Amino acid sequence: MSASKLIRPCVDYKDSYIEALREYHQEERYLYQDIGVLDRDFDGFVKDLACEKGYPHQPYQDWVEPMPETIVWMVKDDTYIGTVNIRHRLNWHLEKWGGHVHFIVRPTMRGKGYGRKILHKAMPIINYIGIDNALLTICPNNQWAINIAEQCGAVFEDETQATDKFPAVKRYWLNCT
Repeated sequence: MSASKLIRPCVDYKDSYIEALREYHQEERYLYQDIGVLDRDFDGFVKDLACEKGYPHQPYQDWVEPMPETIVWMVKDDTYIGTVNIRHRLNWHLEKWGGHVHFIVRPTMRGKGYGRKILHKAMPIINYIGIDNALLTICPNNQWAINIAEQCGAVFEDETQATDKFPAVKRYWLNCT
């Protein structure tokens, strides 16, 4: 059995990624990703992810300025465990509600220490992209993610207020140097 590692998205993990997507769908996450479409053209999906233009097929409002984004997957052996999205810079929206980094661990792999590992292993990649201090935004009731961020050294800055379009988030800064 090998150690978990971060890799660029790869077609070798198709079955495991699609299985994880079913888990995410049960939580009502990533519903914009159609499992049937991905199953038919997973190669194209992986190629889109490598373009660093953000997450393919994610619906954005017309006013959103897309940011370049590097996407890495945590895998172990033949299993997809989770995803880290690293936005190369912030626009006005990401400064308040999105941050530089988003990470998620598939539901069946939670509670096994992968959350801390995925963020910790992403820090050198974040720094390599040129981000010394990365902004993380976390839902105030997501104690799991708050604990992970704090365990990795993230420092709480503030909490934004909810608006009619955006929920409140806690903002943390993570030193990646």
